[in-house]
Amino acid sequence: MKIGKVPENVLERSVFKQLHTKRSEVLLGAGVGEDCAAVKLEEDEIFVLSTDPITGTAKDIGKLAIQITVNDLASSGAEPIGVLLTILLPPEAKESHLKKIMNQMEEACAMAKVQIMGGHTEVTPVVNQPVVTVCGVGKVKEGKLVLSSGARPGMDIVVTKWVGIEGTSIIAKEKEEELKTRFSASFIDKAKELDVYLSVLSEAAVAVNSGVSAMHDITEGGIFGALWEMAEASGIGLDIDVKKIPIRQETIEICEFYGINPYRLISSGSMLMATEDGNKMVRELEKVGINAVVIGKATEGKDRMIRKDEEEHSFLERPKTDELYQVLT
Repeated sequence: MKIGKVPENVLERSVFKQLHTKRSEVLLGAGVGEDCAAVKLEEDEIFVLSTDPITGTAKDIGKLAIQITVNDLASSGAEPIGVLLTILLPPEAKESHLKKIMNQMEEACAMAKVQIMGGHTEVTPVVNQPVVTVCGVGKVKEGKLVLSSGARPGMDIVVTKWVGIEGTSIIAKEKEEELKTRFSASFIDKAKELDVYLSVLSEAAVAVNSGVSAMHDITEGGIFGALWEMAEASGIGLDIDVKKIPIRQETIEICEFYGINPYRLISSGSMLMATEDGNKMVRELEKVGINAVVIGKATEGKDRMIRKDEEEHSFLERPKTDELYQVLT
């Protein structure tokens, strides 16, 4: 496509015609010449906003872009309403590629009941692969906002599903041929299909209704990064049993193949929670089919301990660059 703003006829057939999910709160949505969106809220509701880019992978970029932003909103206890998009494409991109991205986004939005409210689409030589940035808009009732900084000493630390599933799925898709030198096709397919678990909307809803005090979607930096960020935001220490952290065999084996740390691998789809009664939270999540595990406790002070057994332990370090980039760059 030609460099510059995507033409109106391309927008009409490859962008706007793909959008079908609508929300009653959205008074002004996506359209030619519309530079803003407008949303109506009730008097006792609060806006919640989040923004994220997708730059680490070009495969399923539309799906991931929506899912990650929706997860961020859910981790604050908010109900996602809509998204605003910025899509930057390299000059060699074809219109069919743009249409595919929009189809992925609309499919993800339909599943989350989220409306694409507007955005900007441009072809530019400053990128060498598609880059998508999403601004998410959500709402939450006053008094129901959940923060990452809400953890307090004595609280249980809970993790849902399995850590590393997003990174495992991305690596399996991007490095399929390389992985075939070690693993069977069925093993790789199972790893790729872990992306079906990327939504945290269900566990966030259960957690909010079960008295969760803090939530954090486990994204870049993996579980170790998320633990550090929650502890830093809350001003607490941690005592975490690494053997209790839930992880899939596919993740372990693929990380061993590339020599990377699975606990520092991007992990959307897994939620970190702090709550007064972790076992009760686990039971409530299990009622809706979501596995969860109490992996440790919040403590007084600033020591953030990762235990391997009764005698061997280490201390959590500041988040580092995500392990995914060691594989993809």
